[in-house]
Amino acid sequence: MGYEIFMWYNFIKFIQEPEGNMNGFEKRAEQLKAKIRAAVFNMLQTCEPKNIRIADIASEAGVSQVTIYNYFGSKEDLIRDVFMQYVSEHVDDFEVFMSQGPTFQQFVQYVVLADKEAFRRFSPEFIQQMMSGDPEFAKYIDEVTQQRAMPLMLAFIEECKRKGQISDKVSTEMILTYVNMFVSQSQKLLEQAQQSGKGEQFFEEFLHLFFYGVCGIEPGS
Repeated sequence: MGYEIFMWYNFIKFIQEPEGNMNGFEKRAEQLKAKIRAAVFNMLQTCEPKNIRIADIASEAGVSQVTIYNYFGSKEDLIRDVFMQYVSEHVDDFEVFMSQGPTFQQFVQYVVLADKEAFRRFSPEFIQQMMSGDPEFAKYIDEVTQQRAMPLMLAFIEECKRKGQISDKVSTEMILTYVNMFVSQSQKLLEQAQQSGKGEQFFEEFLHLFFYGVCGIEPGS
């Protein structure tokens, strides 16, 4: 499913490019790059980067190995390019979601489910490997977080405080720490939800615990 979505995204992106901006050669090049990226994206969901060969990518994408080297330089650069694009698209989605004026409850639910989707595609070990083994990728993640995601979250938290959705007795820093504490364990929580056989009920109880604690005292009750 991820492969088809990725290919569709790149196809839409391609056909939306103004005709006057690219000649036939450039369009062909972008099509080939999209095929290569889609092939790698698909392979990364089942294989560790170290087990992926350029020859395998070429076979999956239906291009020559020389084409891959010409466009991306190396396997490492190609994998970084694909994962950076994946991250960028998810940040785009996050910005769209935040622009819709969600409540704090909806925000937490979105973040947890987004993590679930990321873990479904890529293992935490793979993500950690990318962060620790690729300084350029780690720098990119830090820039995206600080320049795009964090300003949105800070403004959102202040707005939630103003609306009374979050207690103004709790600092923004502590709220972020609290959210991150739960999100960092979201994979384990989601695994437990699946094992319980009552995923929806488990998730509802988790959100209740997140917002109201074990005492279960809701506002106005």
